[in-house]
Amino acid sequence: MDSITHIALGAVVGEVMAGKKLGKHAMFIGAIAQSLPDIDFVASFWMTFSENLLAHRGFTHSFLFVAITTVGLSLLADRWYQKPDMRLGPWLIFLGTQMTLHLLIDGCNAYGTGWFEPFSHERISFHFLFVADPFFSAWVGVAAIVLLVLRTNHPQRMKLAMLSLLLSTGYLLYAAYNKFTIERDVATALKKQNIEHSRYLTTPTPLNSWLWFVAVENDSGFHIAHRSVFDRSEVIDFRYFPRNKELLNEVVGHESLQHLIRFSQGYYTVKQKDGKLIFNDLRFGQITGWATPDNEFVFHFYLSHPDDNLLVIQRGRFANWNGETVRALIRRIQGEQ
Repeated sequence: MDSITHIALGAVVGEVMAGKKLGKHAMFIGAIAQSLPDIDFVASFWMTFSENLLAHRGFTHSFLFVAITTVGLSLLADRWYQKPDMRLGPWLIFLGTQMTLHLLIDGCNAYGTGWFEPFSHERISFHFLFVADPFFSAWVGVAAIVLLVLRTNHPQRMKLAMLSLLLSTGYLLYAAYNKFTIERDVATALKKQNIEHSRYLTTPTPLNSWLWFVAVENDSGFHIAHRSVFDRSEVIDFRYFPRNKELLNEVVGHESLQHLIRFSQGYYTVKQKDGKLIFNDLRFGQITGWATPDNEFVFHFYLSHPDDNLLVIQRGRFANWNGETVRALIRRIQGEQ
């Protein structure tokens, strides 16, 4: 998830777990602990773009990193604070819970998280939440701000913190249910429309869990569509995008290629445009694809012009957004085709 969500969630969880023992220090320590796995951003200073794609949410997002860091920081915290009711055991639980929550939440979106590094390079992606979803984050965000203002001994602090966590957790479960609904609809449509496939993915579109991007793979490419939980028709209007794997023959020795294929988990297409060879990772959806189904994909990497890949993921997430595309998103969520 985005950094603000991790900070807010860490602060609220800190209040619940240790607010009575550490006061508001629990919120600050919780926010820092929840953010620690994202220390991998420093790798971007010396790695290539494609190497950094795999380094981000790699080892620092593994359970091994959490275990090592939890023990080390807990020993330091126990020595620093020396509180009778907050010794080594409680610190281990507190810091371990914070960092584990970071891993679990990051596993809910599309990027992929290396839970089992360095023993396995498999990336975990449940595709429940968009990387920034206000319906998940707002509750803990508001609670964190209010808790900072309220005095330490205010009787409603715990109730407010718990309520915000319950609301965020409830929304996460609701998003998971929506994904189940969409995948059921996709399976029905593929069977009804006689579309042969080997696998498919569903992932939420920006800022919501009602409209989902669908990519269905076959031997030569992908059927792409958007599906709302409020759609009534069982038929899904797919657009076909060929993989064009043969275009990679001219860059088979490219240092970034194998990194990109591994990062994409095989959900990729290749195309030539304006003299540039472009690698698309389909897991991040299309740029305003609900309004323009033939639009470019959010993640597009220029294999032939590697210097043009600054902010390779971020640049496409909200590209071409304006009032009309937002209205189109709302209409499509409501089930309008």
